[in-house]
Amino acid sequence: MEFGTIFIVLACVFGLFMAWGVGANDVANAMATSVGSKALTIKQAIIIAAIFEFLGAYLAGGQVTATIRKGMMDTSLLVDSPELLIYGMLASLLAAGIWLLVATRAGWPVSTTHSIVGAIVGFAAVGIGIDAVHWTKVGTIAMSWIISPLLAGVVAFALFRSVQKLIFDADKPFQASKKYVPYYIFLVGFIIALVTLFKGLKHVGLEFTTIESYGIAIIVGLISMFVGRYFIQKLKFDASADEDYHFTNVEKVFGVLMMFTASAMAFAHGSNDVANAVGPLAAVVSIVESGGQVAQKSMMPAWILLLGGVGIVAGLVMYGKKVIATVGTNITELTPSRGFAATLAAATTVVIASGTGLPISTTHTLVGAVLGVGMARGIAALNMNVVRTIFMSWIITLPAGAILSIMIFFMLKGIFS
Repeated sequence: MEFGTIFIVLACVFGLFMAWGVGANDVANAMATSVGSKALTIKQAIIIAAIFEFLGAYLAGGQVTATIRKGMMDTSLLVDSPELLIYGMLASLLAAGIWLLVATRAGWPVSTTHSIVGAIVGFAAVGIGIDAVHWTKVGTIAMSWIISPLLAGVVAFALFRSVQKLIFDADKPFQASKKYVPYYIFLVGFIIALVTLFKGLKHVGLEFTTIESYGIAIIVGLISMFVGRYFIQKLKFDASADEDYHFTNVEKVFGVLMMFTASAMAFAHGSNDVANAVGPLAAVVSIVESGGQVAQKSMMPAWILLLGGVGIVAGLVMYGKKVIATVGTNITELTPSRGFAATLAAATTVVIASGTGLPISTTHTLVGAVLGVGMARGIAALNMNVVRTIFMSWIITLPAGAILSIMIFFMLKGIFS
């Protein structure tokens, strides 16, 4: 390949830019409920997110990457002209990165998954030919965009109803919260451990059977539960705090829980969404390194996952505030207990999706979950204007990614060939 080195450098730069956009736009979603419910300050949220996003991307980011890279289009059509695939992947990264920057400036929580899928489908359909796109695959992905907010909404609704029944409706809510919250913490530890074991530890060289995985997940859940219980026991009951708002002390207990769910959500998000930034990058690197061979499968080198993890953290730290405000405070008023239900529901949905290899959108899942919690309190609790704007920005994302990608594709083709 005559421009091999240039292509790899461009791929790294665009991939980093895209990962930065994922951090600025998407990680904000993972942290928004914790900040919006005042369980964490924005500084604490950024520190937690940086650690767990990075670990999720690096330890568990392998599986989904394959779907994004080879599932969307028929790469066998490009065996004779691998450079077209390189232009396309570069165009997709840059297009998705630009769109994420625009959306983040406006404070819209859009889907990084949509942005990259739209971009890849756009260049493949126009630059190579309509037949190059695996439309059935695109169909399943489109389905998952409807299913994920619905599923998360239902789970969040059910979780929050269980909190209302077990704790808020009890005679002594504070005592009830001390009793039941450790079980919710167990659930968080269990689910996150499962996703990590099922998904991610293959490229670190650890393989477990299903039964071993469940066993380890239960142990992790129990450890989380005891750690959580220890912190909860240290909370002091302050009778005066409950005068304005009857459940202030209960919400303190949920504040402890939000630490766990926020970490869980960041981890789940890192494992699922790093693929959006590094999938196309890995494709370019593998084509150049193999001297122009278009392989259906290529190994994911560890340094690429590292680059993705670093980009995500940088985006969050530098520009994450705007979207945090939209999701955390503008859709519905969140308290730690509501934020907990939304985050755990979203994390669960992401875990199920990662396990099945569906590239769902964390954004849609989380917004769906926040809506579910709002619905559990009645439709009046939702700010419908914000909800409408968010839905609109979701619809625009696919065509925006596609159009930008097509333009950049032809520009690159003009420059290099």
